[in-house]
Parts: sequence; structure tokens; C-alpha cells
Amino acid sequence: MSEERPNRLISLDVFRGITIAGMVLVNNPGTSPTYWPLDHAEWNGLTPTDWIFPFFLFIVGVSIAISLGKAKGSSEKGYGKIFRRAAVIYLLGASVSILPFFQFQATDAPDLLKLAIWLVFCASLLLLLLRNFLWAGILCGIGLLGIAGMNLAGFNVIGYDYGTLRIAGVLQRIAVCYLVTAILFLHTNWKQQLWISAVILLVYWAAMTLIPVPGCEVTSLNDKACNLAAYLDRLILTENHIWRYGKVYDPEGILSTLPAIVSTITGVLAGTWLLKRHDDERESGTFAASYEKAAGMFFFGAVLLALGLIWNSWFPMNKALWTSSYVLATTGLALIFLGCCYWLIDLKGIRRWAWPFEVFGANAIALFVFSGFFARMMNGFRVMDGEKAVSLHGWVMNNIFLPNAQPIDASWMYAVSFILFWLFLMWLLYRKNIYVKV
Repeated sequence: MSEERPNRLISLDVFRGITIAGMVLVNNPGTSPTYWPLDHAEWNGLTPTDWIFPFFLFIVGVSIAISLGKAKGSSEKGYGKIFRRAAVIYLLGASVSILPFFQFQATDAPDLLKLAIWLVFCASLLLLLLRNFLWAGILCGIGLLGIAGMNLAGFNVIGYDYGTLRIAGVLQRIAVCYLVTAILFLHTNWKQQLWISAVILLVYWAAMTLIPVPGCEVTSLNDKACNLAAYLDRLILTENHIWRYGKVYDPEGILSTLPAIVSTITGVLAGTWLLKRHDDERESGTFAASYEKAAGMFFFGAVLLALGLIWNSWFPMNKALWTSSYVLATTGLALIFLGCCYWLIDLKGIRRWAWPFEVFGANAIALFVFSGFFARMMNGFRVMDGEKAVSLHGWVMNNIFLPNAQPIDASWMYAVSFILFWLFLMWLLYRKNIYVKV
């Protein structure tokens, strides 16, 4: 889908680009171990990697305030657009989890045939992002017929086990937070949004610290299993459908999505602040850049960060549980970060440094979906390394990066190379004014 870009808040695009680039970078290390800023805190605590997801939800909130601002004051609220967008984002998240949903176990399966089927599913995902649902379905059907044909030809193809499908996930949480926050935005003012956020954070704190967990002698936020959020994930989602590495909890689980919604609401509040104009600027149709707004973001960012650090003593910052202190601290950091981008780009006009992030920010969802699918392909596609069959990812590490660096350095070198590869691909779209929307 090619179109001219409308007048935009460039600092927000850059902030989105930095955030999505960081997300792809930390999701694709070459191997373990990696440097601590590129890894999540093991449980309680906060590393730069733990900032990324709440930053993205904050950006979603800012975008809601900008894109739905006119609908708020009209009789047509745009519910169809909201529900459609949430559904597409959720289905994209499920697709990344499911695909590749088959594995070729036969060593004599034709490589060209396997590659062709992979490409068919890639094209199907691209068409889904472009909202061409007819051809997306047709190509998906062709891919499924290809798998069936390989089975009939005698190749051993193991299908995806839907009994272990992960219901939650990053894009799934974004979809839920977008849906709830967008509807709240259309029906509440900023004061009501602030009160709703405060109530959610306080109630979540009380629930997580006061409600005993069945089957646990002691309810503890330091125990990955014996906390209310983890218990509800196991009870409702069941252990077969939660994050396989978490085993007893899901970092994008049900109860912890409530404070994640607050992270999105804070973005709405920031977006409302950014859209505020002086009377003589109301008809200009542009964002009114002002030092007052930049100062406001820095001030409130520092206040929220301080409150999060204080609350951390009673309710530790924890990304997996999305604790209330974590919401305050990461929102404060998001405001400070956006304030820096706003001051440099929109006020000072210094934006040459930000070009790569404009490219990433222009197609953020496409970057996340296709880089995730590509990474799964590299881990699922087998090649021979000497006499041993290894993943394509493993072959690249063994033959390019590990011979030239220590494992920890090879890991971040691979991650940087991965994000630079995707910068080139996203630049090809950007230079053609192609922006994939959902």
C-alpha cells in the first residue's frame, strides 16, 4: 500500500522506531550469554530491555489520542476501525506464534520445495498486513496444499500442535490494550482516565499482595509460581497455553494486562498534552511545538520515575508481573525519552541522526512481524554443518560470528547484524513511500 505521509509528529515516529528497533535487537541475540542491557532482569528489577515493551504501549496510547481525536467529538465513533485493527493485530501475533507450524524431519526433503513453501507463507503474511484478505487466504491455502502434498509423497512433515498454542503474546497484549484504551478514550476525559489508571494500579497492588494463592503456603512476589497473576494464568490459560519458557506464568498473562492497559492510557494522556494548542493555532492543522510541552514531559517523567522507585520498596518492579511500580517507572522513562526526541527534533530541528529510526518507525508492525517470522525460519530450517544438521541460525553463528569473537561479543554482533539487515529491507519500503498499516 503506497501513499503520501500526512503531517506527522516526527519525534513520535523516531521514538517508535527506536523502540521497535530495540525490541527486534533484544529478541534476536546470537546466543547466550549476552550483555546485561540486552537481556531482561531475571525476575524483579529493571534493565534497558525491560523498558521496551511499556514504551511501545505508551506510543500506542499517544497514537490513539492523535488518530481518534476527531472521532471523540463526532457522532461516528469509529468502533469498526478499532475492532478491526485490534483483531488484525491479535491474529498477526497468533500467526507469528504458529508459523512455522510444521517441521520437515526427512533429511531427503527437497530444499527448494521447503523454501518455496516458506516463501508462500511469508507472502501470505505480507498480504494480511496489506489487508488483502482474499489473496492472503489463497496463498495460505496453497501452502497447506504443499504440506499435504509432501505428506502424500512420503516425506515426514510434523504439523503444529494446537494443544500447545500460546494464547497470549506481545502483539496479542498490544491488541487488547489498544482495544480497551481506544474505547475508554472515546468516552472519558483526561481526568477520568487519570482516576481509572490510579484505581487499576492500586487495586492490582492490593490483589497481588493481599489475596492468598491456592496451593501455596506463602504468597510471594518473589516466587514465579506463588503469585496471583501466575495462578490465574495456569487456571484460565492452562499450562499448555502459556509461555513455554515461563512454565508456571505468562509474561503477557491475563491479570497483568490490567496494569499494561494503564501504560497505554498514560500514552493517551501524553498525546492529549501534545495536541493541546494555543487559541491562535487551533486552525493550523499542525502540532504546536513549544518548550512548555517539552518541560512538562521532563517534569512529569521525573516525578513518575521517582514515584516508581519509591513504590519499588513495597511492590518491586517486575516486567513479567507488570507491577504498578514498573508502570510508573517505565512511563516516567518513556516521557523523558519522548521529551528528548521532541526537544531535539520538533523544537531544535536536529533530526539527521534519527533517519534510521524514522525508517523503522514508519513500518513498525511489519518489522516486528516479519523479523519474528524470519527468525523462526532461521531456527527451523536445517542445513548441514560438516556431518551434523543444524539450524540456519546455528550455522551462521558457528561459521561467521563465533570464529571471530568471544561468545558474548558474537551474540551482540549477530543481533546488530540482524537489525541492520532489516534496516535495509525497511529502507526499501520507506524510499518507495510504502507504509504497511493495520
